[in-house]
Amino acid sequence: MSILTPEPCKTGKKRVAALIPARAGSKRLQGKNVRVLNGHPLLAYTICAARNSGVFDAVIVSSEDEDILRIARAYGAETPFRRPEELAADHSADIGWIQHALSFLSSEGRIFDSFSILRPTSPFRQPETIRRAWQIFLSVPDADSLRAVELCKQHPGKMWVMDGALMKPLMDDGGASPPWHSSAYQTLPEIYAQNASLEIAWTRVPMEAGTIAGKKVVPFVTENWEGFDINKPEDWWLAELLIDKGLAMLPSVCLT
Repeated sequence: MSILTPEPCKTGKKRVAALIPARAGSKRLQGKNVRVLNGHPLLAYTICAARNSGVFDAVIVSSEDEDILRIARAYGAETPFRRPEELAADHSADIGWIQHALSFLSSEGRIFDSFSILRPTSPFRQPETIRRAWQIFLSVPDADSLRAVELCKQHPGKMWVMDGALMKPLMDDGGASPPWHSSAYQTLPEIYAQNASLEIAWTRVPMEAGTIAGKKVVPFVTENWEGFDINKPEDWWLAELLIDKGLAMLPSVCLT
């Protein structure tokens, strides 16, 4: 049996794994994945949203840190392996730990048709968010992947790159008049930026093409605070404020 060509599922149901990356190293906000937010480690909200979504056949945390793995198990995630240190460095690309996780699972006879990357730094992602994304992904039969995006807050049409003593626009506006850098934001073409909320792909994409996204990527436009990402101290402070003011809701959490 190969991870590249999983056996047909007799019920027709796709076998889907949630892959949650939670390495220990973080330069901007140390220990963020297990730092306590509203009474639980940050990691817990992603595990529980995944478990409660009803989408996944397995919820798996990938980490090189034993303490993180222990916490993950306490909230109901599987930790069938420890991520190699070389795949958990500051500049390690996602493709490395994803291929490692899928290959390990395959070696254990666990074959998945699809997987979703759910990062712990998006605590306001709800089970319904995941269900909505999964249905959108399935609605495009020839898609390779799905990626969460949101409307740009800073339009690249107003961005510049340095050119010696001068600078030039980042984007070619095709000779627009007035140029994009001098136009009202509302008149510019809509451009979306990816956020960290979630990604979904068929297993064949990273294992055969060596990429997470593939060539045909479905957009998943996040709503409200679903795509909020915690990476810096000010992000943490804002998350606490949003919770305190009732402006954003965390997923329900329960220990195993």
